[in-house]
Amino acid sequence: MNNTSPTIAAGIGLLLCLAGCSSEEPAADAAEQAGSDADQMPAAEVAAAESDASTNEAPQYEVDPSWPGQLPNRWTLGQVSGIATDSQDNIWIIQRPRSLTEHEMGAAHNPPWHDCCVPAPSVIAFNPAGDVIHAWGGPTWDQESGEWVEPDDWPANEHGIFVDYQDNVWIAGNGMSDHVVLKFTPEGERLLRIGEWQTTMGSNDPQTLGRPADITVDPETHEVYVADGYLNRRVIVFDAETGEYKRHWGAFGNVPDDSIDTSEFLPDAEPLQVWHNPVHAVRIANDGRVYVADRMGNRIHVFNKDGSFLMEGRFATWTIGGQGSSWDIEFSRDPEQRWLFAADGANKKVWILERDTLEVVSSFGHGGRQAGQFEWVHNVAADSFQNLYTAEVNTGKRVQKWVPVGGG
Repeated sequence: MNNTSPTIAAGIGLLLCLAGCSSEEPAADAAEQAGSDADQMPAAEVAAAESDASTNEAPQYEVDPSWPGQLPNRWTLGQVSGIATDSQDNIWIIQRPRSLTEHEMGAAHNPPWHDCCVPAPSVIAFNPAGDVIHAWGGPTWDQESGEWVEPDDWPANEHGIFVDYQDNVWIAGNGMSDHVVLKFTPEGERLLRIGEWQTTMGSNDPQTLGRPADITVDPETHEVYVADGYLNRRVIVFDAETGEYKRHWGAFGNVPDDSIDTSEFLPDAEPLQVWHNPVHAVRIANDGRVYVADRMGNRIHVFNKDGSFLMEGRFATWTIGGQGSSWDIEFSRDPEQRWLFAADGANKKVWILERDTLEVVSSFGHGGRQAGQFEWVHNVAADSFQNLYTAEVNTGKRVQKWVPVGGG
């Protein structure tokens, strides 16, 4: 029997948050630091959702514990809040150096506390073998003063990364003033900024953003789609070269409405006609369908590129406690993209869905800190060899590689 009082439990959660959050950590990501009611998920429902895993054709995965290789320069990772692959199957991550604890960056102190470690740059690219090939961006730690040196034009809380078909690198930030997305060359030269720091005007303003969470680029139209976000409740589309506004929409293709209270998710209630915050991920499939993750709503919505609504898929609808189950979206790399992978940090797994129906057919991962387990799995990405890569926030602070071993 667990006799821990609610007061003590809340205090423990607060201590964990203070140990792992940056001062700019947004509300939903701050909750990533303190645990989840989703650990009480009904086991019977999980088993039912995966009951066909042994008989269907869903892909199966096992972790490659040797990937990536050791980071150079005594670097260590903070919360890894985005992962993507490029045209050469290199793997890109964005991570939060400021989420490291004093002890995790002990070698950066003056004098050093111990031999390991120092904060890595915010953006890192690995080749398929797991070696670092690019690293740039983000705050740096000044050993002399014992303070962070903040760069100009950089998010307070890094969130989301995407590499487009021209190998440009896009990032977002969901800090309280991070109302921008940024476009860079692979070497870290900034090419474009969309939005304005410290300025947001709501979900129907065509020029500003509201703590955007994710980005994807359409190679056919050269448009960038933004999951917007932790403050706004929409997808918004811009020209990927000029940043010119094109269009936006909300849940079910509706005009977004910021006045509706979405602070609480009730599993037995009718689905809201607006998205919850955050609108956490957006991806475009080969057939032109646009997939959007309503994290707190435990659902994915599918649209045509013009914003006309096609379908809704709900999964792990028991998930409450302010976290939600629909964290990130990726597709399998077969031509039909038969499978959709949905990262679920609350339930600590990656769900595998039939992309056409959004029916759950399997999952992989389990809560824990060993290889092949998850703390808070925040993102998932695929390469052309059907490998998957996952990124973890909260105290996970790592990336893992998953190789296919059957099915699919």
